[in-house]
This record gives sequence, C-alpha cells and structure tokens, in this order.
Amino acid sequence: MDRAEKREFVTTLNETFKASATVVVAHYAGLTVAQMNDYRSKMREAGGSVKVAKNRLAKIALQGTDAEGISNLFEGQTLIAYSSDPVVAAKVTNDFAKGNDKLVILGGAMGTSTLDADGVKALATMPSLDELRAKLVGMIQTPATRIAGVVQAPAAQLARVFGAYAKKDEAA
Repeated sequence: MDRAEKREFVTTLNETFKASATVVVAHYAGLTVAQMNDYRSKMREAGGSVKVAKNRLAKIALQGTDAEGISNLFEGQTLIAYSSDPVVAAKVTNDFAKGNDKLVILGGAMGTSTLDADGVKALATMPSLDELRAKLVGMIQTPATRIAGVVQAPAAQLARVFGAYAKKDEAA
C-alpha cells in the first residue's frame, strides 16, 4: 500500500466508524479462510460488515470519532465488525465466537460508550431493532383484535337469541 492508498483507507475507515452504531474488535488468529468467509457472509446477511485493518491505520482512523476510546484494543491480529443497528455486530460476532474458539472478542464501542468483552456479550443478548419493532407491532395489534372481538360478541349473542326465538316459534 502506498501513501495515497493508506490515506484513502484511513478516510474510508474513519467515515465507517462515524456512521456505525456499534463497533466490535476481536482477535482472529488461527481462523481459516473458509471460516473467515463464513463469518463475513453471516455478518453481511444480518446487515453488518467485517474488516481487517492494520492496527496503526485503525488507530489513526479512530481519531475524532465517538469510538476513539477503543484504540487500545488494536494489538495483534484484529478485525473490526460494525453495523448501523446497535445489536447486529455484537450478536453475530458473539454467536460466531461461541462456535469457534479462535475468534476472541476484545471489546467494542456503542456510540460514545466503550465496551469490554462482557459488555459486547451482554449487548449481543438484546433483541435487534427489527425484533423490537415486530414486538411493538404485535403489542399494538393485540388490543385492536380484542376490541373487534368484544364489539362483535353482542351482535353474535343477539343473533343467537333471535335464532332461538325463531326456532321456538316454529316449534309452537
């Protein structure tokens, strides 16, 4: 990489850090190419991204962003997982780390908050934004369904009463 490419990479990475809701840093030493590709595809499907960057360039790119506090995590073979959804990067990384002991979560950042490894794992247990939206819509729809049932119940009861009187009159 020459200087111009490095500048371009640092600028792109800086914009990525500013736009991301969550950034997770992990060691990936020992992962095979197939495992890394599997991890990247899972992250892409969930709406996040994974990058491997030189630690020095990542530290430079962190300057001036909310996630600047995680610059001390960049030692050794590190990767960066990030997403615009606050939970996706942590959830996918944590799930992949459970099945593969070679991916070790070091920590991360969510907005201006710096997270340690346990903080990232705790964040991974939270429901994603889409899951929360689905629960909210379900909660909103439930009372409407109940109201419709309550409004229809008296009409159904009246119909049964009229039907009973009609049968009684026919029998007489």
